[in-house]
Amino acid sequence: MINWRRNLFMVWLSQFFSILGFSVAMPFLPFYVQKLGVTEPDQVKLWVALVASAGPLTMAIFAPIWGVVADRYGRRLMMLRASFGGVICLTLMGLAPNVQWLLALRLLQGMLTGTVSAAQTLVSVHTPKNRTGLALGVLSSAVFTGDMAGNMLGGFLADSYGYRPVFFVAGGILLVSSLLVVYGVREHFEPRPPRNRRRSFQVGVGRVSAAWSILALMGFMAFCRQFDQAMFPLFVQQVKGTLQGAAIWTGSLYAIGSLAALLAGVLLGWLADRTSPARIGRYSALVASLLLIPHGLATAFTQMACLRFGILFCAGGLDPVFQIWLAKSTPEKYRGILFGWALTAKSIGWTLAPLVSGATAAAFGLRSVYFVGSGLFLLLIPMISVVVRQMGARRSAQPTPGRP
Repeated sequence: MINWRRNLFMVWLSQFFSILGFSVAMPFLPFYVQKLGVTEPDQVKLWVALVASAGPLTMAIFAPIWGVVADRYGRRLMMLRASFGGVICLTLMGLAPNVQWLLALRLLQGMLTGTVSAAQTLVSVHTPKNRTGLALGVLSSAVFTGDMAGNMLGGFLADSYGYRPVFFVAGGILLVSSLLVVYGVREHFEPRPPRNRRRSFQVGVGRVSAAWSILALMGFMAFCRQFDQAMFPLFVQQVKGTLQGAAIWTGSLYAIGSLAALLAGVLLGWLADRTSPARIGRYSALVASLLLIPHGLATAFTQMACLRFGILFCAGGLDPVFQIWLAKSTPEKYRGILFGWALTAKSIGWTLAPLVSGATAAAFGLRSVYFVGSGLFLLLIPMISVVVRQMGARRSAQPTPGRP
């Protein structure tokens, strides 16, 4: 029998190194785009938006496929696929000769990676039901801790040694994550007969119909959370007035936000086992919306740091809370495909966010991104209420399996 606490620790450790690897390099893509020869301001915004959207686009397409494979062959295998895929993609990015190659590698990255979803699925099915919220909240802390450390390390390395070496370091860190899964993570998995494969997919899109309103909500939440991410390094560069030193400031501010999200993930994950996830989501969205307005008006890094901490504390807690909500609303045996669809929903939001924010920045300036983002977070509040009512109505009606 698998010791769920030990397994959670090993998955946590592997995810820490996985996110550390990605965070060492990914936040600085807007600066890397400029180093690859794109210098005209509008072209920089265009390519930053395209590169930021490319990975989530292919991830949205492949996530449900990997979800079906996870339910058929095991979740640990999916963690290995995502980790080793990251090693390959990030190492090759360090060798990219131009921005077109970088875009192609981002598309490949979206196809192969997705470590967080795979880890969440494995943990959710090996944890007692009354500890699911805590376990997923703890796992989210690995994401934010790795993100915080990676941002700080990446900013220092980029300013000291340039952007290309950062990708080689990132690939090496992801290799450590992969080996931790190989030697430390265990799974008790009983594959279903091949005849059930088609039924698994049908269940994913039909039988668990109550989950689809949560999935739509998760997609819009991801859109809101990611809305300023692609443009944020350019905003830091604008406030600083030069590209020199912008990486370390960007990394520091990202790290502050990651610390806030780390605290939120653990605290709100614990609360989600004791109160309504919907209530937590509404209050978090409201405060994040209010804080985004002064963030868009900030002219100093001290202001940006304080406001970003508050924004990411609220917004960072939304993802684990909604993930817990989804886990508690779906059957365990089909959780792989549902978590796959959850990743697709979020990836659609991640794909659209930089495209829309890039267009907003090009039309109205970088600061306008934060004012529009504030309105988007406000929209989350009535959407959460609608989903709560829909799910309550479905439970009262007690729909038959397979009913849309």
